[in-house]
Amino acid sequence: MSTKHFINDPSHLVTTALHSLTLTNPSVALDPLNKILYLRPSQSPNQQRVSLLSGGGSGHEPAFAAMVGRGLLAAAVSGTIFASPSAEQVRAAIMARVDNAEPDGPAGSGVLVTVMNYTGDVLNFGMAVEKARAAGVAVEMVVVGDDVGVGRAQAGKVGRRGIAGTVLVHKISGALAAMGWGLEEVSRVARLVAGNLVSVGASLEHVHVPGRGVDLKERLGEGEVEIGMGIHNEAGSGREVVELGELVARMLGQLLDEGDEDRAFVRVNSNEVVLLLNNLGGVSVLEMGGILDEVVTQLKEKWNVRPVRVLSGTYMTSLNGLGFSITLLNVVNTDIGGPGMIELLDYPCEATGWAAPISKQTWEEKNTATRDQDPTVEANMKESGLTTDAKAAHDALVRGLESLIAAEPEVTRYDTVVGDGDCGIGLRRGADAIMKHLESKPLTGDVVVDVAGIVPVVENNMDGTSGALYAIFLNALVAALRALPPGEATPKAWATALQQSCEALSKYTPARPGDRTLVDALYPFVEVLEKTGSIEEAASAALKGATGTKGMKASLGRTVYIGGSGFENVPDPGAWGLASFFTGLAGLESPEGEWEKL
Repeated sequence: MSTKHFINDPSHLVTTALHSLTLTNPSVALDPLNKILYLRPSQSPNQQRVSLLSGGGSGHEPAFAAMVGRGLLAAAVSGTIFASPSAEQVRAAIMARVDNAEPDGPAGSGVLVTVMNYTGDVLNFGMAVEKARAAGVAVEMVVVGDDVGVGRAQAGKVGRRGIAGTVLVHKISGALAAMGWGLEEVSRVARLVAGNLVSVGASLEHVHVPGRGVDLKERLGEGEVEIGMGIHNEAGSGREVVELGELVARMLGQLLDEGDEDRAFVRVNSNEVVLLLNNLGGVSVLEMGGILDEVVTQLKEKWNVRPVRVLSGTYMTSLNGLGFSITLLNVVNTDIGGPGMIELLDYPCEATGWAAPISKQTWEEKNTATRDQDPTVEANMKESGLTTDAKAAHDALVRGLESLIAAEPEVTRYDTVVGDGDCGIGLRRGADAIMKHLESKPLTGDVVVDVAGIVPVVENNMDGTSGALYAIFLNALVAALRALPPGEATPKAWATALQQSCEALSKYTPARPGDRTLVDALYPFVEVLEKTGSIEEAASAALKGATGTKGMKASLGRTVYIGGSGFENVPDPGAWGLASFFTGLAGLESPEGEWEKL
């Protein structure tokens, strides 16, 4: 593990590295505040109707920023090293840094967001996608999970991690967009590619992040290889002392063995297979050549696989990781009546992270155009005509918030037992902020306008996973309410919108009732409200659901990692906090102190 760096300030490193890409590709520009690299506005006619956007933590270069260019990504959003960008960064990119993000754009236009399957990325990109949808933008999101290094049993509901195969999704869908196809076809093909990818990595050592200390316990022993290591130093399937031939055999077995029920995610049985050998950043070009030869030889001799395209190089790194990954794409029919995957893979592009030169024409254009619109300006949330009694709504909302604030000590106590103790404080911070917001901006009675006004308050004041979940849910709720016909916002209307919001939330988290999360209170509330139209009965159902989490073993969240038997003694903190809000909203007696009876 090398701990020496020429630039030891990680913030300075990320900023300057992003700016460097504008020096090597004149068609791209940088929004330094939001760490967005984007295509400059075109000065010539453009048939492209869909803009591709991706991103993630820095440290994986050339993914994602160096994949911005004509024929590939329209924009990439970068976080700090190995950390997801914020939802606000992603929203700014969707709304203000790419073409085809206009709410009233032409049919078939829109934005495709592709993200790797990591919780922070999925939640933050998902929050931004829902906010864009609420503003009327046509946007689709594809989550890529191609890593087989961690099998089904260990990955559980989280699913496969996203690694180097993601760049093939970018390249193929980017080519289709460049040809002028619409959002439906581009997103469909992107999902098809993602569903036919398998990847696995291996490394001789963990990497060191500039500016951080060194954990010597992470070091691998002499000659040891971590098989299945992730791109953020995550563990794989195990460490062994093996030579290259045996290592490659193990890796190809994890990718291709249909008898391995834990890892047989894709049947690689088509006549056409694409091989991508990816350098994790620290392997010499000479050694990569030797590794590639071994991989291709074993594919032919042991698996009867002869790739129709072989790509070898540095596509997605783990800083200077001393390792490599193997990706196989099972080429299938795109079924859109147009180009196939290989034709799309071969389609020219201009991105410095891909093996294609920047054209003479691009250099000679001397394009200096930039996008200068302010991404902080909220979309104009017009009145919807879906109305309610503003005073009654205000009083109910305040009751709910006061009930949640009163429950904070209990929620904090529960989270101290089964979590890190910050759940109650986070919920109270959000509740206090909404109360303050209501003082300066009273409810109007138009439910879409009122909920839309609360969304940024939640986004700016509630952090962590629960904050992201609430923000995604509320953004989806804005879109669902706006889709309802004008008239009175009855409990049944609210139930319809809330049900759609639950469905939207389910795209970004595997949490379901029984997993010991806030949805154990949320789902019963929505279901009973839809059946009865009674908010009182719905709130009682939410409280019953939250109470039922006591003794329920968690399958998601920090509690999974903490372990212990604390879950046997207290309910889930997030579910209890939400149930407290619902009981106050319905005007029921606060459950404050109920924990003593549990």
